[in-house]
Amino acid sequence: MATGLARYPLVAGARQLGRAAAWLGSLALNALLPPQCLSCRALVDAPSRLCAACWSRISFIEGPGCAVCGYPFDYDIGEGALCGACARHRPRYDRARSVLRYDEASRGLLLGFKHGDRTEAARAYGQWLARAGAELVRDADLITAVPLHRWRLLKRRYNQSAVLAQALGRLTGKPVVPDLLQRVRATPSQGGLNFRQRIRNVRGAFRVKPKRLALFAGRRVLLIDDVLTTGATAEACALMLRRNGAAAVDVLTLARVVRPASDAI
Repeated sequence: MATGLARYPLVAGARQLGRAAAWLGSLALNALLPPQCLSCRALVDAPSRLCAACWSRISFIEGPGCAVCGYPFDYDIGEGALCGACARHRPRYDRARSVLRYDEASRGLLLGFKHGDRTEAARAYGQWLARAGAELVRDADLITAVPLHRWRLLKRRYNQSAVLAQALGRLTGKPVVPDLLQRVRATPSQGGLNFRQRIRNVRGAFRVKPKRLALFAGRRVLLIDDVLTTGATAEACALMLRRNGAAAVDVLTLARVVRPASDAI
């Protein structure tokens, strides 16, 4: 007996035609607008990729790290080991992981995605997030994003963290609710602030949307952001989610600032 789409030749034919049309459309688009490197805009062989030179400069976070915040260690110091920062102050979130180091090589990627309308990069970044945060994604019940204040969202036109969350959700099949949280206070930029100043800056800046409470009560939430610096924003969001019923909150970011080793031990 015929099985699968072979029983429905018209459906199978339509899908094959659809795939062929998509392939031809991709070829035509690439001919008109050749794909460019996500960082330096050099020509590459497919969209949403880095050229070989830029790829070689990117520092992906791999190997042993802090069991809580994921801070990378130079060598393995044992299962469950904490960095100095987490030993002194246990974060409000449960675990955090990041794809790459925020440095001179990656800064252009992040700024282009955040401020330069390079949202086509979300497809690649979603794949990177899925790989770096595989354990967190596996354990998550749903995915959400750090919100922007409405005035900043109006100016920027998109929330880069929500774009990342949607890309990750499409790739992994995990449900995405990007607006569990609201940013109710427009905070100044966190740039140049130390940890204590950042904590004060975001205090009271977030709240949970009342209509979303039932969606995450008793569930494990995966919070997506673009960059983890001191973790103050992630902690403020995690605190709100935990206070309103989340069973656990993990954090996954595209990049993180890696402090000098002397500051982390």
